[in-house]
Amino acid sequence: MKRLIGHLYFWVLLAIVGGGIFGYVNPPAAVKLKPLGDGFIALVKMLISPVIFCTVVLGIAGAGNMKKVGRVGGKALIYFEVVSTFALIIGLLVVNIVKPGAGFNADPRTLDANAVADYAKRAASQTTADFILRVIPATFLDAFTGSGDLLQVLFVAILFGYAMTRMGPTAHAVREFIETCSHIFFAMMNTLMKLAPLGAGGAMAFTIGRYGIAALRPLAMVMGSFYLTCFLFIFIVLGSIAAWTGFSIVRFIGYISTELLTVLGTSSSESALVPLMQKLEALGCPKSVVGLVVPSGYSFNLDGTNIYLTMAALFVAQALNIELTLRQQLTILLVAMLTSKGASGVTGAGFITLAATLAVVPSIPVAGLALILGIDRFMSEARSLTNFIGNGVAAIVVSHWENELDRKKLAQELSGTTASTTPLLS
Repeated sequence: MKRLIGHLYFWVLLAIVGGGIFGYVNPPAAVKLKPLGDGFIALVKMLISPVIFCTVVLGIAGAGNMKKVGRVGGKALIYFEVVSTFALIIGLLVVNIVKPGAGFNADPRTLDANAVADYAKRAASQTTADFILRVIPATFLDAFTGSGDLLQVLFVAILFGYAMTRMGPTAHAVREFIETCSHIFFAMMNTLMKLAPLGAGGAMAFTIGRYGIAALRPLAMVMGSFYLTCFLFIFIVLGSIAAWTGFSIVRFIGYISTELLTVLGTSSSESALVPLMQKLEALGCPKSVVGLVVPSGYSFNLDGTNIYLTMAALFVAQALNIELTLRQQLTILLVAMLTSKGASGVTGAGFITLAATLAVVPSIPVAGLALILGIDRFMSEARSLTNFIGNGVAAIVVSHWENELDRKKLAQELSGTTASTTPLLS
């Protein structure tokens, strides 16, 4: 028991359960705990941009040449697109088989269009040109102090890393400086992670207190279908990929259980980004691959978001008794693949991208999003968990693809023959 309470995952799990119970028993007081969850996420996001910048720059520098960077980046993007396609297809199949919106019989005239008006307005303004231009920050520092868009940080980091490799030995001092800064930022993040129980508990208490268990019952079918789809994707698609690569998806999930609990409590995969990268390196993935694949995956490898977009769009259509042709469904699938790439770093990203996806099928009123507005928070937890696991698997697969995966370390860590859990005090 003493060994158990000395680990962070125990306290995070205890906080999530305690927060949920408190939210159910005393909703008014639980809602007031929202600042705990928001504050923890804000603290983590404060360090995300510099951590990703240092990690990507060092990943490029560690690769040795831009040819390897291009090769690793190309393999990662190919992997992201193939797996994202599977995620979209599984979501499409499940929602057509289960039909969670059938029998809902919602009347379009009774929908509260004002509830989603802001999301629809922001989605309408998101054009392809806007997306491309948004990647370019106004200034170098604006990438870190502006909108918090990870794509801007990636763009600046790639340029910086490329320039460093071109300079050769003369940039050695700069590389050492960035490496030292990276250690400092990682140490700061590890310190902040000790606050994870407070953040996760407060966020869970607010969620249950604000929305309540009763609010879930009318939409239990769509929530159950979504969670089922995420489960199937993780254990069938990612499980098959893991088996092909030579490791067990179940053991991997157990290995990152502390981080998964943090993600579950905060509904944000960014809250455990740094611990994930540290554990991937401990598993035998080279630092250069982890530094390139994981940060880019947070923008381009959003499997859970892809599943959510297709299922939510078709659920709204089913609930409004709108028949969609196969062509319309495939159009939604293709558009979802594009719109999900702009989700990173945008407040309310899930609903904004969903509104943009629905726009391609005029027969579905955007006001239909009001049907799932209340449960979006609960669905975001499954989205974040799926995204998080998917990015971890991606880094291992690309490391294997590069023939740089240390299989001895991978086997030792996943079998538990080395100390792999995260201590509360270090």
